Amino acid sequence: MGSLSSEASNALIYCTFGAFLISGCYIAWIFRQQSKMDFLHSNRTQTAIPLALNFVASGPLAMGSAILFTYPEIGTLAGVQGVVTYAACSALPLMIFPVLAPMIRKKNPEGFLLTMWVRERFGTLASLYLSFLTLATMFLYMVAELSGVGQVINTLTGLDPLPVIIVEVVVTSIYTALGGFRVSFVTDNIQGTVIGILIIICSIAIGTSTSIDTSKIEPSGLTKPSLLGYQLIYILLIGIIFADMFLSNFWMRAFASKTDKDLWIGCTIASVTVFFILLLVGCTGFVAAWAGVWTPPEYGGLAFFLLLEKLPSWVIGFVVVMVIALSCAVFDSLQSAMVSTASNDLFRNRFPLMAIRGMVVLVIIPVIILAIKAPSILTIFLISNIFACATMPPLLLGLSDVFYFLNGFDVIFGALGGLLSVWIFGTIYYGDAHEGAKLLILTGGLYASDWSVFGVFMVAPGGSLVFTAIGVLLRIVFRSGQSKFQGRRFDVFDRSPASCHEQPTMKSTDDVRSYGVA
Repeated sequence: MGSLSSEASNALIYCTFGAFLISGCYIAWIFRQQSKMDFLHSNRTQTAIPLALNFVASGPLAMGSAILFTYPEIGTLAGVQGVVTYAACSALPLMIFPVLAPMIRKKNPEGFLLTMWVRERFGTLASLYLSFLTLATMFLYMVAELSGVGQVINTLTGLDPLPVIIVEVVVTSIYTALGGFRVSFVTDNIQGTVIGILIIICSIAIGTSTSIDTSKIEPSGLTKPSLLGYQLIYILLIGIIFADMFLSNFWMRAFASKTDKDLWIGCTIASVTVFFILLLVGCTGFVAAWAGVWTPPEYGGLAFFLLLEKLPSWVIGFVVVMVIALSCAVFDSLQSAMVSTASNDLFRNRFPLMAIRGMVVLVIIPVIILAIKAPSILTIFLISNIFACATMPPLLLGLSDVFYFLNGFDVIFGALGGLLSVWIFGTIYYGDAHEGAKLLILTGGLYASDWSVFGVFMVAPGGSLVFTAIGVLLRIVFRSGQSKFQGRRFDVFDRSPASCHEQPTMKSTDDVRSYGVA
């Protein structure tokens, strides 16, 4: 059985951090002459391969080191069907960006965040609502990532996770503060390459060193389809699609593509690569069951680590380096995206970047505290998925000229109504209002034995659209009465420049600043 000494573990961990700190600072030095806006984004500068590496490092792998728990767990619960479903539903949503980003780019050519188009199309209030949820989601993802890397390092090496978490925060904060989004983009290329190579090496090691007892395959039932496996096809696909749209770091990478063709090629390569990476990780769940190293009712999230215990020490060493690379890639992406989002959406790029960087560092302090308490990683992702499912459908209607009459009130009313719909569904389903409220945070987890979770992900987006329509009707009634009372013309269905996506002519610096692009 392989294991690493504490000395070897510390050497691997901190040498890896040191390598990323040096490379990150060097890249920041190269870009030291960049402007404020170059610090915040890299619009139309990246070709297909760098985009692909970035989406591999910080796309569906945004779950970071937590993938070593969550994907093997589904392998122990829903077997082959569940793993293939989870991997596919995590990778395929990447292809939504080549579809939507060109549409949004035409309507808001200078934009580098989804919230910039939302501000132009639906107004300031809707934009701030989305910005708040986006920043809150990135905060939760930071908590999940630090919690995940801490748990993985502790499981693999037995070391205290707190020093590792603190050093990771310090390292990524230094090079992202110095170089901004461009440094995060370039380091993700390096980290994405490292992750891919190490995944292949570890997979070969596990495949050649693990002995499967074929007599356990049939009795395990993990090769047969299940109700949970079928439910997950919809739950995961719809949840991850909307959750991906919720995060600024994805949009910043999509808008960084030089051309639409680069974006299509990059996302296609990344989607295929991510699928196979997650498939390999998830397979360790049922392989551990068939090898006899994991047996129910043990926690399925430990399956990957139980397999590693049977492998040579050098494999564990490779996994440690891979985990650090993956975690840094995710965390620095979230940091740079949080700086860009806060600067553009909250302060309209008129606040000193140094102050905003300082604010993000302060925000990370409670992130570390929450991460040490080790909350349920999967629950964090599920909460953000529910909010995304309730928020995004009404906003996406704004991409169609058919719904030109929608405004900020309609989409906010619809988003809040989507959350209310989840509570209504839960109350009816369980016959208890308190149990219905629990569905908003899925306290029972993703892998329910009933139809509650499936219902949540059906009701959240569907309910948001229904409430959006109700919002329009309420506005029609109100404005109709107002028009009659004040003797004014009824103008709900008038076309405004924003709803028609007409781009204003920006002739001065002040005009440019007003649209958040300078």
